[in-house]
Amino acid sequence: MQLDQPLSDEEFDELDDFLLSDRCAEDAMTMDTLHGFLTALVIGPQEILMAEWLPRVWGSKPEDTPKFKNPKEAERITGLIARSMNEIAITLEVAPKEYEPLFCEREHEGKSLLDGEAWSWGFWEGIQMRAKEWDPIFHSNLAPLIRPIYLLGSDELEEEEIALVEDPVKTHKLAVEVESAIPHIYKYWLPHRKSAVETVRRDGPKAGRNDDCPCGSGKKYKKCCGADKA
Repeated sequence: MQLDQPLSDEEFDELDDFLLSDRCAEDAMTMDTLHGFLTALVIGPQEILMAEWLPRVWGSKPEDTPKFKNPKEAERITGLIARSMNEIAITLEVAPKEYEPLFCEREHEGKSLLDGEAWSWGFWEGIQMRAKEWDPIFHSNLAPLIRPIYLLGSDELEEEEIALVEDPVKTHKLAVEVESAIPHIYKYWLPHRKSAVETVRRDGPKAGRNDDCPCGSGKKYKKCCGADKA
């Protein structure tokens, strides 16, 4: 499975159907939520290994792991998720202004409006994976760009803030602001982004030649990040 290949329409539908199936927990992420979540992981201040963030896709509890038919299906679904993430990363690296959040649409008074709540909730969940590391941007000149994501995605709004997301027209405008903000947030963190591999190597025990590589690739250290040290 080529990581650099974007999902086809059929593969998108396959992943979408699986996430909505009864083999996933009720609070498993949907495709729009997943897209927001993966975007936050891609552009955030620190790379996070899949082994850490994938369980959050399946639900809020450790026992929410899907009921895969077999290991092959598990590999297939996680591979589709990995490719979705890689597609986001490539788009932002090559043409950040062409990045489009996976928003839903809803009809309101005869007009089609963007509904960015599920996507923003996913992005907000991604922020919470490294809330402390994200903190500086909330105190920077980009803080106003984060606010629409907070308003649409956070479950802890103040009473006066709730009024800002109750009207579909207002939430449509917030969704438009979110989309325009992503390239700027990506650019803000790009020069500061920390590698998960470097963090593991610095804080954890040294990996042996025959140990699994700490980068999460599933390969032996000697055949992955340790290959250049042979």
